[in-house]
Amino acid sequence: MDAKQAVRWGAGVLAIALVAGGGYWIGQRGRTASEAGSTPAARKILYWYDPMVPTEHYDNPNSLSSMGMKTIPKYADEAGAANAAPGVSIDPAARQNLGLRVVEAQMGVLPSTLAVTGTIDFNQRNVAIVQARSGGFVTRVYGRAPGDVIGAGASIADVQLPEWGGAQGEFLAVRRLGRPDLTAAARQRLRLMGMSDGLIAQVERTGRTNGTVTITSPIAGVIQTLDARTGMTLAPGQTLAQVTGIGTVWLNAAVPEAQAGMVKIGQSGQVTLAAFPGQSFAGRVIGILPTAQADSRTLTVRIEFANPRGRLRPGMFASVAFGDGGAPALLVPSEAVIRTGARTLVMLALADGRYRPAEVRTGREGGGMTEIIAGLTRGERVVASGQFLLDSEASLTGVPARPIGGGK
Repeated sequence: MDAKQAVRWGAGVLAIALVAGGGYWIGQRGRTASEAGSTPAARKILYWYDPMVPTEHYDNPNSLSSMGMKTIPKYADEAGAANAAPGVSIDPAARQNLGLRVVEAQMGVLPSTLAVTGTIDFNQRNVAIVQARSGGFVTRVYGRAPGDVIGAGASIADVQLPEWGGAQGEFLAVRRLGRPDLTAAARQRLRLMGMSDGLIAQVERTGRTNGTVTITSPIAGVIQTLDARTGMTLAPGQTLAQVTGIGTVWLNAAVPEAQAGMVKIGQSGQVTLAAFPGQSFAGRVIGILPTAQADSRTLTVRIEFANPRGRLRPGMFASVAFGDGGAPALLVPSEAVIRTGARTLVMLALADGRYRPAEVRTGREGGGMTEIIAGLTRGERVVASGQFLLDSEASLTGVPARPIGGGK
């Protein structure tokens, strides 16, 4: 290429560059003007704040919050929307992606999770003391021993009571007088001495005294003590035997002190024993002993239940699961409850698609459910899954939690 051609080529390149540069400048100038013309009116700023600490307000954009973070503006239109309806809104697609699950607070019976162990004992309220009603001596002892299981009316010993024989003779003498009033008084005297109507009727029928009496057990049960011996002399009121019934038994269960408040008098319980797998016995709490065990920090709870065919023996090891007694309560899933340490919250699902935290007071737990004592009403809908993300969003945007007792 000669010099003249090189000059013409350079001039062409310069012209192309000038044209391109001029077009770019014109385009940029036109776009800037267009953007300036479409800029909306300035939004009114109420204050500056840190989303991490939404309760702190500042009057200039250069402020730093207590967290050391730079503040951002809070606009009037945002505040108006928040004041009109507290809560956070989530796009339907986002709700589906988060897997939000909403349930209603409903009344129900809280399943019990309190299960403790204990040992079976005799029903100490079902005890019979077999005594001699008058002085005498034992003429015969039947084949009994402590620990024997006997039925009601089982013979214990034959006792000769001379005082009874003398009283029966006087009754027969009065009866022969033909005075009904005196006869009735003499019959009543025999009853007061402890004679049965059957024995009195026998004396009247035969006309002979009978000072030998067979002492029997008034109840069915186990002989605990047996002090009758053939030939021994008896004092009035001396105990011959003690019998404890086994128709019902007690279970003395050890309940931890921290859970003692879950047990109440009259509460039901299901008792199971290793000796009878697959079977359960229904019982009822009849007492909570007033003294705690210092070494184990437990309270003794006494459950009474039937002992069919006498199969349950004192000393057996058993477990008991306490029922709630049928008391209804307002329940929500335990996973719906948010515990922050300072307070307890649930996330309400409002009718217009918004979500708002609500402060609640909880009670017992069991079976994956939690009792709500205050802060919710029956039928209100709460978020059972994904509520922690909603609570974080509500905290960032400064949405206040609904206090217990209502209010805004």
